Amino acid sequence: MFKGDIVYDLTQKKTFGDFREGYVDFSLGKSVDVRAGRHIITWGVGDLLFINDNFPKDYEAFFSGKPMEYMKLGSDALKLDFFPRGFSAEFVYIPFFRANRFPSAPKFFVFDPFPAMTRETQEPLSGFENSQFALKLSKTIGDYDVSLYGYKGFYLFPSMQFASSSLIRLTYPRLAIYGFSAQGPGLGGIFSFEGGYYDSLNDRAGSNPTIENSSLKFLAGYQKPLTEDLNIGVQYYAESMSNYDSYLRNLPAGFPQQDQFNQWITLRLTQFLKHQTLRLSLFGFYSPNSNDSLLIPEMKYNVNDRLEFTMGFNIFGGNKDYTLFGQLEKNDNIYMNIRYNF
Repeated sequence: MFKGDIVYDLTQKKTFGDFREGYVDFSLGKSVDVRAGRHIITWGVGDLLFINDNFPKDYEAFFSGKPMEYMKLGSDALKLDFFPRGFSAEFVYIPFFRANRFPSAPKFFVFDPFPAMTRETQEPLSGFENSQFALKLSKTIGDYDVSLYGYKGFYLFPSMQFASSSLIRLTYPRLAIYGFSAQGPGLGGIFSFEGGYYDSLNDRAGSNPTIENSSLKFLAGYQKPLTEDLNIGVQYYAESMSNYDSYLRNLPAGFPQQDQFNQWITLRLTQFLKHQTLRLSLFGFYSPNSNDSLLIPEMKYNVNDRLEFTMGFNIFGGNKDYTLFGQLEKNDNIYMNIRYNF
């Protein structure tokens, strides 16, 4: 399988290629399936909230209104699917590091606390000692699909290290994740639960303010149809920073202070009309502790089996320059996509 794009970017006035996916599938006997190459890996049960899915994502594409499939970046990986009796196992080996992609200038207005300093990015070098490993074990228990997760690799967003008075080095600290998820029916809908412990391997004591502290993360979600063509989904997400006292003691003067507890609430409404050829949707994020938000109203119309038209908005809100959506508050945008499939 191969998937790639040829792109002409009007803002940069240049043409480039984007190798999105390319892999081969084969089986080793009846109980092992193999996929090798660049491919999309999706784990967990969250709706646009990720705990055990520590695989690369393109938030610049997401915040600029590209089709949702562009949010996930392919991992150059070897994936083995095992099917022992009574449960399934998925093992992923990623020898080459690939980071998340975040909004950046000149396409976005992004908060920069140190605008006069030069940036230098230092990604983990290729080699077995810097490989990423992930394991997922899944089993159906009653009416619920239950999974356990393990990951060892790196944070996919950078930490700032002050190399000198004029240079900031962006690095990717080591990370291990231990988690679970469960999803099943209840009260006429679907319940989802997911949790994970983020073990910050380079700063377990929490004494280095430039490296993310270890943390505990959890989400709970519920979705159900309100009518035949109207669906609702809600989620609550929370994370708690470990060693918060140590973080406060070592936080340099003038640095923005993170909260120990972060919370997110999401709402998704989806209405189908015209024999389900017209979809109206609204997705919203809101953080009670940082008081920032993102609203995404969208309309998608399938003209016929091959032609579709999408139009939507990204509306950012927040009064602090250093929170997730507050730093993007100047980036409200309208987007339109026309896609022809053949």
